Amino acid sequence: MSEADRHREEWEARYRAGRTAWDRGAVSPALERWRARGLLVPGRIFVPGCGKGHEVLTLARLGFTVTAVDVAPSPVAALRRTVAEAGVEAEVLEADVLEWEPSLPFDAVYEQTFLCALDPPTWPAYVARLARWLVPGGRLFALFMQTRRPGGPPYHCELGEMRDLLREPEWVWPEGGPMVVPHPNGFEELGYVLTRRCTGTD
Repeated sequence: MSEADRHREEWEARYRAGRTAWDRGAVSPALERWRARGLLVPGRIFVPGCGKGHEVLTLARLGFTVTAVDVAPSPVAALRRTVAEAGVEAEVLEADVLEWEPSLPFDAVYEQTFLCALDPPTWPAYVARLARWLVPGGRLFALFMQTRRPGGPPYHCELGEMRDLLREPEWVWPEGGPMVVPHPNGFEELGYVLTRRCTGTD
């Protein structure tokens, strides 16, 4: 069995069993806060590990060109139906994000509870993909899950480790502290908007 097939079976089983502690069941309040601050500007945006796609529908309604990917067939099929019934446009793909590549880079990536769902040894490879997926100057809207406990998923995304993963000079962190977003499961998320720095190789 390939690694992609293993991921597909594992996550499909989780969705069928309802073992999705990272899913808040609705759009995160972070999205509206970022939009109200003028940070979320319509353009091409990618939602990795979209799951049931609460944010996908909202972003599409706000005028974004949305591409969303998940490895599990059940949430992808459900989200496609939801998008069609809502009469909006969004590209919803079934694929392993750790193997998939877009045809063109995006203006933004909405990273909510996907990193925390990945096995920590795969985090560097995922972050390398994030850099490739974004245009120079593109924005990463990141919500880092804070479980403060071992194991997962969801895994604890310790802030110091996140800064080591998404490090200068490739990434620009904003000044000041994070947006703190309580999660219904008792955890909380730390929200940051990072910018993919323009480099001499772009």
